Amino acid sequence: MRKVEIFGANRFETFTKTREGSRAVVVRDGMILLSHETVSGWWLVPGGGMEEGETPEECCVRETEEETGVIVRPLELFLTLYEYYEEYRYISHYFICGKTGEGRMLLTDAERRRGARPEWLPLEEAVEIFSRHQSYAAVSEEKRGAYLREYTALKEYLSRE
Repeated sequence: MRKVEIFGANRFETFTKTREGSRAVVVRDGMILLSHETVSGWWLVPGGGMEEGETPEECCVRETEEETGVIVRPLELFLTLYEYYEEYRYISHYFICGKTGEGRMLLTDAERRRGARPEWLPLEEAVEIFSRHQSYAAVSEEKRGAYLREYTALKEYLSRE
């Protein structure tokens, strides 16, 4: 398992808050499962923040089902990313997952407003989308950082193939 650090342009000297979560890389027949926010146009690897008492694996399973309706089984933790933005340190555990079934989406109000829906994209297309992370630097540090995170994770995933 590899560990990578990403430092945002807006990071503070020291972080005072930490948010930890998990993400699921689900690839079948050359297609990757992503969450597409149709209102904002954002694409993201399914996942989110850990709840109290939850393991990274449990978070991965819960968040993936809530965001996509797909039930997964984490097979391998292949990457942990540490990102630093403003006063936060974000820790993201990336798991290679297998799809085991269909469940029920349970979107937050914010995800519904952003038009979140699951979509399967060719893996190469997803890498291309996230590779443009730097083009968002002047517009949105949040989007630049999110896309850099996803690009880093997918490049690490591909380096294992």
